[in-house]
Amino acid sequence: MINDLVADALTRIRNAGMRRLAVTTLVHSKSVEAVANILVEKGYLDSSNVLEDGVKKTIKVVLKYDENDRTVINEIKKISKPGRRVYKGKEEIKRFKNGYGTIIVSTSKGVLPNDKAYELGIGGEVLCTVW
Repeated sequence: MINDLVADALTRIRNAGMRRLAVTTLVHSKSVEAVANILVEKGYLDSSNVLEDGVKKTIKVVLKYDENDRTVINEIKKISKPGRRVYKGKEEIKRFKNGYGTIIVSTSKGVLPNDKAYELGIGGEVLCTVW
């Protein structure tokens, strides 16, 4: 059984990018679905769809590549782990990689990218960083 579904999803996306796969599937949870939707919204993935097979749900993710056939995700890293949670205030999540990267934060208003969390004036648990 997988303990950290978000870390598993990020690893599956990272591995699919290294193997130049077009599509990969992720184990479904609300937080994984929210992270995948943020990655689509920010332009790191082409699309993500929830697939239902009876009771079991999965998320089908289509990866995005540039004109040189390299993945647009340079680095995707899990920050907060089950053994060590990392929390940041609104001022600490303002920018990442000079605005080229994204911090995905779990807040009281849901899972948000750093720019929206800063606009709302809330901090939270830093799930991962992407650039």
